Amino acid sequence: MSETARKASAAPSGEANRWRALVFIALAQLMVVLDATIVNIALPSAQADLGISDGNRQWVVTAYALAFGGLLLFGGRIADLWGRRRAFLIGLIGFGAASALGGVATTGATMFGARALQGLFGAVLAPAALSLLAVMFTDARERARAFGIYGAISGGGGAVGLILGGFLTEYLDWRWTFFVNIPFALVAAAGTWLVIREPEGGRNRSPLDIPGVLLSALGLVSLVYGFTRAESDGWSDAVTIGLFIAAAVLLLAFVVTESRVKAPLLPLRVITERNRGGVYLSLGLAIIAMFGMFLFLTYYLQVVKGYTPVKTGFAFLPLIAGMIAGSTQIGARLMTQVAPRLLMGPGFLTAAAGMLLLTQLETGSSYTGLLLPAQLLLGLGIGTAFMPAMSLATYGVQAGDAGVASAMVNTSQQVGGAIGTALLNTIAASATTAYVKDHIQAATTRPQQQLVRLQAMVHGYASAIWFAVGILVAAAALALTLVNVGRSATHSTTDDAETDMPVITH
Repeated sequence: MSETARKASAAPSGEANRWRALVFIALAQLMVVLDATIVNIALPSAQADLGISDGNRQWVVTAYALAFGGLLLFGGRIADLWGRRRAFLIGLIGFGAASALGGVATTGATMFGARALQGLFGAVLAPAALSLLAVMFTDARERARAFGIYGAISGGGGAVGLILGGFLTEYLDWRWTFFVNIPFALVAAAGTWLVIREPEGGRNRSPLDIPGVLLSALGLVSLVYGFTRAESDGWSDAVTIGLFIAAAVLLLAFVVTESRVKAPLLPLRVITERNRGGVYLSLGLAIIAMFGMFLFLTYYLQVVKGYTPVKTGFAFLPLIAGMIAGSTQIGARLMTQVAPRLLMGPGFLTAAAGMLLLTQLETGSSYTGLLLPAQLLLGLGIGTAFMPAMSLATYGVQAGDAGVASAMVNTSQQVGGAIGTALLNTIAASATTAYVKDHIQAATTRPQQQLVRLQAMVHGYASAIWFAVGILVAAAALALTLVNVGRSATHSTTDDAETDMPVITH
């Protein structure tokens, strides 16, 4: 067979392999993303079974968030050092084993440890998944479709977690919110071993930056835990303030260290390039708004409307549908036709319009009249914006920096989630307290007082959602201002592909 004929026959096989690989990468990403919310619905049942105190129950959520957020940069660099496929497999197997440990836990301490291990292996897995996509899909149209699917999963996985968590808790047992990860991990690991072939070269052979690892991990843990403490203990709490000061000092020391060491954990060129910087900042802001919305709508549907956990999960389906449509039908189709900022900016503004509808929330609001159209707008907007953002996250990076550049996306999302939960919840709580103070005296009977408290809760949510609207508008402004590449940013040349990382041209 001639060389030309051999290449022609191999091309379809290579293309098929890439799309098969995407299935397993997407499955792993879904597992990591939904795990941020799936356990939340199961928490009351797990707390009762394991005898976890009210003061300690937060650690079921916090242990995961701290390990995941604190070790993402380390996980990204591990992918660059060891190889993305190998890091991906290690993350999958470790995450599955940690999930099994959580499912069989008989004490609170075992549960906290399992959640921390899930966070650790998730921090290895998530950057490896995104960087594998970046080096495998270099053709413009294929890349658009692949990142459309990936963006939909990254944006909608949290809502999927609410549905799955509610179903498993109500009809099976809370332990299945952990056990469900095991088949995910096994299938994805087997598929990765058989299908995924990482392009040759592009590995970073530099020694690991140990000071950078320690400073970034401690700084990010202090920052995330500071926002977690602010939510539960208040912004004026001495420990909360101390954590924020420690985070500022540690992260400043990290930046200084990275500017001086020969082989930095996070080369500053990764975050100072304006397009990548615009992506990290705008995504972080959008996640702040979205996490607050998840929190408020979950409580609104269950406490005010009286929905069961399963019904609450299914009530988020319009949001998921909107995200899938935004990513795969709008973002993926237009990414090769228009500049990324013309998808990201309008996308965030569409999401802001959906959030604006939710500021009209009242105790008697109609699901079909208000919540459904608001979620559709939110989903369409976020899906459309996330798709090019995920693709640009590795914009122009050297092949050896792909893992840590991917980790920065997850870091901005994780920190954004911590900020959103703490900041918007604090705003809502303050508005609720003020409403009760102003209206409770006029309520003379117990039913009237109960109604005032429900109205106060909803008033608090609506007040905080106004801030979320402003945050999404700010995300749109940042995307339109900082992201300045043209539509050619989604195209790669043959020479680019040979470097294992598409170099995006202006």
